[in-house]
Amino acid sequence: MENQFDVIVIGSGISGGWAAKEFCDLGFKTLVLERGRFVEHISDYTTAMKESWEMEQRGALTAKTIQENPVLSRCYAYSDFTKHLFVPDNAHPYIQEKPFDWIRGYHLGGKGLMWARQVQRWSNNEFISPERDGYGSLSWPITYKDLAPWYAHVEKFIGVSGNKDGLEEVPDGEFLKAWEMNAAETSIKEKIKTHFPERTPIIGRCAHLTEVKEIHQKQGRNACMARTRCERGCPLGAYFSSNSSTLPWAEKTGNLTIHTNQIVAGIVYDPKTKKASGVETIDRHSKKKQRFAAKVIFVNAATINTNAILLNSKSEAFPYGLGNSNGNLGKYLAFHNYRGKVNATFKGNLDSYYYGRRPTSIMIPNFRNIKGNDVNFKGGYLINYTASREGWGRTIENGDAYGTNYVEQAAKPGPWSVHMYMQGETIPIKENEVRLSQQVDQYGIPSPILNVDYTANDEKMIVDFLEQASEMLRKAGCENIQQVDSKQAPGLDIHEMGGARMGEDPSVAVTNAHNQLHDCKNVFVTDGACMTSTGTKNPSLTFMAMTARAANFAADQMKQGLL
Repeated sequence: MENQFDVIVIGSGISGGWAAKEFCDLGFKTLVLERGRFVEHISDYTTAMKESWEMEQRGALTAKTIQENPVLSRCYAYSDFTKHLFVPDNAHPYIQEKPFDWIRGYHLGGKGLMWARQVQRWSNNEFISPERDGYGSLSWPITYKDLAPWYAHVEKFIGVSGNKDGLEEVPDGEFLKAWEMNAAETSIKEKIKTHFPERTPIIGRCAHLTEVKEIHQKQGRNACMARTRCERGCPLGAYFSSNSSTLPWAEKTGNLTIHTNQIVAGIVYDPKTKKASGVETIDRHSKKKQRFAAKVIFVNAATINTNAILLNSKSEAFPYGLGNSNGNLGKYLAFHNYRGKVNATFKGNLDSYYYGRRPTSIMIPNFRNIKGNDVNFKGGYLINYTASREGWGRTIENGDAYGTNYVEQAAKPGPWSVHMYMQGETIPIKENEVRLSQQVDQYGIPSPILNVDYTANDEKMIVDFLEQASEMLRKAGCENIQQVDSKQAPGLDIHEMGGARMGEDPSVAVTNAHNQLHDCKNVFVTDGACMTSTGTKNPSLTFMAMTARAANFAADQMKQGLL
């Protein structure tokens, strides 16, 4: 009986943590399975309080580390301070038919310890545009109205800073006080609004406690101090993570069990009941095999691993993977296009500076294809920008290279630099996929094969962004405008989605409107794998809202004896 639970949640990241919280709050005995090690909130954030001079190379990666991790070393958050939280390239090999930078965190809390913490609600346009404009081959079975109350439910609990901006393309939510734009960002914002009335820059919305409400006090969390050391783990619990919030909350109910170092080999299907009966695991250290049973299973292992687990869950009824009767499991992977960047200088506001290291940027919500397809590409993109002043370490022009004069000049703020980048929607296509190879890892589990690439639509979007961003900066009074196409591989955005997409038609979709597998109603997928399309927004808030909604639906079904 010790291996018998009401619910099993595979994965402990932001969506898995939310599944555990909801089920435990509702009184269900819940098991969370995590393939990585246990991470204790606060005490296991071993570099969170360290300064650069305490590290071997002031936090920079060694040449040996970069050589051994060519994929991982391209990640913005990977440094000597954080390398213990990322999966080394050789620890869980995968096959790249086309270049794909797969960034992973195998430990309690998953990538939710190192995430960028940007959270925006999807607009209704993002749910309806694939069907309206004819792309992605599948329509969303839900709309913004279905998720709106669950967005609010999640926002109140995790804490989201932001303004009530009144924009249809980025719906308002339950916000704490917002971070502030600096003087240059504000000046650029006003000039963009003047020259482009349909484009409104707003302060980014992020999962940081700018103020601590009663619900956050109950979680034991504290206000953000703008240190921007977030990817090391936050001892204050100032940004949302499973470790600081949902999992401790669930644990207090007495209904939570956590097993770390458990690699899920597959989900067990019972042909008599036509339901899943449990989960088979392999201990990461001993390689001991176990089976855990439950009435309901939530798969929240992050997009690629969720697809791999389902594909490897083979049986006589599902020889090609659980839920794969239509052959679309693992297909239609998509991601966010970050390739376009524009840099510039700004001469104004030289009498102004700023305080702290704010954990968010300025966002210009999507302005393309809002009411229908009106440009030469499908989907849309949002834009983020920041402005900052150079300081220590900058080049001192016409000055001494050392001595008192150099120190005096270097201590003064330099000119303003402006950085813009795109976050573009990519179109799900069947050719972009994850599948399993004949090659197996040390646990006998097939390695994933990733075949994902950009399309002509993505290239057209990049061109449009570079043109529009440059024009906005020019109108805002910026100079020395430089356009950059980073050519980065898919995956480095760390926003992969799809493979077990939601839809009404079981001949095409893998999951339904409540995130259940069409083929197996007691298995739910609520992480990025369920996403029908990518939209333009950071997807994490939508993952959490979908998870809370699906968990409450599953709980009602169990109470009625239907699951």
